[in-house]
Amino acid sequence: MTTFTNFRFDLDEDGIALVTWDMPDRSMNVITPEVMDELSRIVETVATDGAIKGCVITSGKDSFSGGADLAMLQGLGAEYGRLRKEKDEEEAMRFFFDESRKLSHLYRRLETCGKPFAAAINGVCLGGSFELALACHFRVVADNDATRVGLPEIKVGLFPGAGGTQRVARLMPTGDALQMLFKGEQHRPLMARNMGLVHAVAPRDEIVKVAKDWIKQGGSAVAPWDEKGFKLPSNKVYSAAGMQIWPAANAIYRRETQDNYPAAYAILEAVYQGLQLPMDQALIVESRWFAKILRSKEAAAMIRTLFLSMQELNKGARRPKDVPPTELKKVGIVGAGFMGASVAYVTANAGIPVVLIDRDMEAAEKGKAHSHKLMSDQIMKGRAKTADRDALLARITPSADYNDLKDCDLVIEAVFEDPKVKAEVIQKVEAAIRPDCIFASNTSTLPISDLAKHSKHADQFIGIHFFSPVEKMMLVEVILGKETGDKALATALDYVRAIKKTPIVVNDSRGFFANRCVLAYILEGHLMFVEGVPPAMIENAGKQAGMPVGPLSLNDEVGVDLGLKILKATKAQLGDAAIVPEQEALLTQLVEAEGRFGRKNKKGFYDYPEGGSKRLWPGLDALQTKHLDAELLDMGELKQRLLVTQALEAARTVEEGVITDPREADVGSILGFGFAPYTGGALSYIDFMGAKIFVELCRKLQGKYGDRFAPPKIVLDMASSGETFYSQAERKKKAA
Repeated sequence: MTTFTNFRFDLDEDGIALVTWDMPDRSMNVITPEVMDELSRIVETVATDGAIKGCVITSGKDSFSGGADLAMLQGLGAEYGRLRKEKDEEEAMRFFFDESRKLSHLYRRLETCGKPFAAAINGVCLGGSFELALACHFRVVADNDATRVGLPEIKVGLFPGAGGTQRVARLMPTGDALQMLFKGEQHRPLMARNMGLVHAVAPRDEIVKVAKDWIKQGGSAVAPWDEKGFKLPSNKVYSAAGMQIWPAANAIYRRETQDNYPAAYAILEAVYQGLQLPMDQALIVESRWFAKILRSKEAAAMIRTLFLSMQELNKGARRPKDVPPTELKKVGIVGAGFMGASVAYVTANAGIPVVLIDRDMEAAEKGKAHSHKLMSDQIMKGRAKTADRDALLARITPSADYNDLKDCDLVIEAVFEDPKVKAEVIQKVEAAIRPDCIFASNTSTLPISDLAKHSKHADQFIGIHFFSPVEKMMLVEVILGKETGDKALATALDYVRAIKKTPIVVNDSRGFFANRCVLAYILEGHLMFVEGVPPAMIENAGKQAGMPVGPLSLNDEVGVDLGLKILKATKAQLGDAAIVPEQEALLTQLVEAEGRFGRKNKKGFYDYPEGGSKRLWPGLDALQTKHLDAELLDMGELKQRLLVTQALEAARTVEEGVITDPREADVGSILGFGFAPYTGGALSYIDFMGAKIFVELCRKLQGKYGDRFAPPKIVLDMASSGETFYSQAERKKKAA
């Protein structure tokens, strides 16, 4: 029997082949050119060997597969670019199209080879690997919490291009299929079966037997859509029932994407066109759209940032290599308010024992109760069991005694944002902890180097800045003070990895990285308001630009009163020139005259009525001394202002040495404050536009709106040299 590198091939006495996907030297199976080649040979072996009745494909690892190696797709784009330069566009495009649909061809060959194939799935089975399962004639998944199936390609600017759009749209009603493809969600075993994505759910150790039994019992080697008389779940596209779907689908697409995501549009087109054709032609339509999207700058940007860079950061790209791994046996958290309680929850949820300290036991217990509520919500949604809640709560020890921190490996303070309060806490904690314990501050505004002055061990002092709500936000800023040592950095990064969040490492500065960019976004919204731009237009410009919410809404979430407090503190420390008077006047009026603090007191730029949706406060009209005619305003320019101001601030953080790795600025901007994901992040926004064009845009905005749009020297230099943030970083890395 033929041997393979990435698969084991075994034939049992019933003539059923068991193909076990188990790539050497990889923790998870991924689709590579070598895997595709071997799988093609396996399909031909099964198809042509008369002794083989059918085939079961399973995994030898804890998971089935995460899908295709996206670096392979990046390489395909690079090869296209090379051929385009050396030969011509037509030849380059022909190569690109043929290569990009190889996987689709392979799966279709499997589906039509005349022998039944079954997929026995355990763990995650996503993207191209789930498309492999969809091409199999039978699918059984393991009934455990680790098993998930789905097509998440939309999240990295792609869409399922190996038959996924066509098979899903023939397995379930069109509206449900579109929703699945647009959202890119992962589905649990029973949900996947109820949706019609898989045929059976079985215990983990029985999935291969169930798959083999299906073949033994005469499982069909013909997919439903290849059967004569097959009817689409939602009837023909041009039937009365079918045509009820598309106007709504188009409207939802516009509302959810603002036309910023070409892959989402391609899904609509591929499904709409494909459902009107036999499967083989439908797959060609899908492949054409896939080749188009694969060459888009949005896909290139999102793959680089949301897959490759994020993966590298999660694996410890910035971790000091010579520091041994940290074993966190216990973590202390001082301050059981909303932030501290939430940090305690994510820490305990990662299996790490927590000591939660506050001024008295009542406050500490209240902080622990926050975890009880969060876990109860999970139980209500069917995502956790009562036993899970009990186990998590058992890992949290509330206390009012700092001495309970004595055996902690890491302590994180999350007390009130006041230098004096924090200084007092630092001294109390250091009196109780071991000399080798790492101390971290969760401050969002105070410089770490200043706080470290109150510590006896400044080299072991670091910032670990969480974003609210902690349990949902995936980003953590790790802030280096002037004296922070490698052990503190390694411990902080090991901790962030343990709680399954993504870290970025930034050097100390006022506002660090994320808050600086966020404040620039909010400031631009305020200045538009002062200019007389209608508030609804400001908010819509933010959302149309790709931000999750408009700047006024974001200000409400952060706290209008907090914004004023930060502004006053900045003015007191740095002088009048450090603030914008128009912004100060607006916030002072809202907070001190109107008592509008934001969502926290249900009054900000928006009203938050009980049981109703938020709406812009009608009184905003009276706060504007000028009112511009919306019909005469350039929506495109408003969108540009809101993105450019953030990108400029991100560029300044690189120039000042706050950010030293462009991957962290891009990942941080998307995960931390939702910077238009289709751009690849705040620095990629500049890189993919081109520094020269970006500078021209800045100059235009600077001429109309002031020097806050003046391009910094780092961008001007790149415009002259033709470099990008990434090429510049690569050059410096090679020179080091």
